[in-house]
Amino acid sequence: MTPEINDRHSLLLDSIGEGIFGIDLDGRCTFVNPAALGLLGFRTEMVLGRNMHDLVHHTHADGRHYPECDCPIFKAFRLGEACRIDDEVLWRADGTPFHAEYASHPLLDQGRVVGAVVSFVDIGERKRAEALLRRTNDELEARVAARTRQLSDALARLRDRANHAELVREQERTRIAREIHDELGSMLVALKMDTDWLARRLPDAPPLQAKTQGMGRLIDGAVVNLGRIITDLRPSILDHQGLWAALEWQAQEFIETAELQSELQVHVAAGVAPPEGGLAIAVFRIFQEILSNVARHARARQVWIRISVDDPPGPVLYLEVRDDGVGASAERLGAPRSYGVMGMHERAAHFGGRVSIDSAPGQGTRVRLVMPLRESPP
Repeated sequence: MTPEINDRHSLLLDSIGEGIFGIDLDGRCTFVNPAALGLLGFRTEMVLGRNMHDLVHHTHADGRHYPECDCPIFKAFRLGEACRIDDEVLWRADGTPFHAEYASHPLLDQGRVVGAVVSFVDIGERKRAEALLRRTNDELEARVAARTRQLSDALARLRDRANHAELVREQERTRIAREIHDELGSMLVALKMDTDWLARRLPDAPPLQAKTQGMGRLIDGAVVNLGRIITDLRPSILDHQGLWAALEWQAQEFIETAELQSELQVHVAAGVAPPEGGLAIAVFRIFQEILSNVARHARARQVWIRISVDDPPGPVLYLEVRDDGVGASAERLGAPRSYGVMGMHERAAHFGGRVSIDSAPGQGTRVRLVMPLRESPP
């Protein structure tokens, strides 16, 4: 190599901002540029001819000895493979480490490996920025997690309060239904008996007899309406025969009243007792709301109802109502004033269940309740 070419190489090395040094097959330094000396804190005579692994790469960041046989820099000429590493440290002359990104490439002379060329930069600032970013992300995630827990706790408290309010309402409905049955029911029965008594004693007064018969018909109608009101307030079948019978009865009542083509399937696995208390009330009211929505909004011609309870020991209730009506958009179902839909979701969620609604304009609606049969909320 001519002196002119050597001078050009020296100028090139001196002008590069990255640290660069060369090593021979024994790992000894053959050349080094000023940037490398500046980063490492050595003078030229302290580096040339020295084993560079022993000088600047002898120890891991955690203080463990770094065997020369594991050194990626030396593998460049030993295996003829280039490498790039950004998770290690190099050591300065004063004994302090710095995070470095380095690359080692085999140095070839007429196709024969004679050493390696190593370039490196100090990435301490980048590592500090990455560490700060990680800490910031960790702090943000911790704050988000704490806020999420707070919101979850608040939602749980709201659900507990809503469930308590619903239980109080159900208790009040039960009380009112009982009082209506006991007081008004007995009064209407007494009036019916009185009008019958009068009718039997007015054989010679047809107008009065017709009047008492009309009064009797009005009383009969009042009794029917009173029974409907009592049932709406609190179906006695739910208390006396349990949830499974109440659901089937409600489905049959809906089918007869709505006059739709219908298909009803009910299957309860053997040995699964109907739940009681708040869970039974929640399931029954959700079912009533689903059927009420079909009657009021669907404009359907046909409805399919499926009630299924799978086997113990962890039985689950699957309740599905599907219609071929006008359907509804997701926006409408999720509207802030869709109180019926929100109520179904909240009732189900309180007891660990979920309500899903699949619907689209013109494509009917499918509502499905999945409820684990637990007595107490999760």
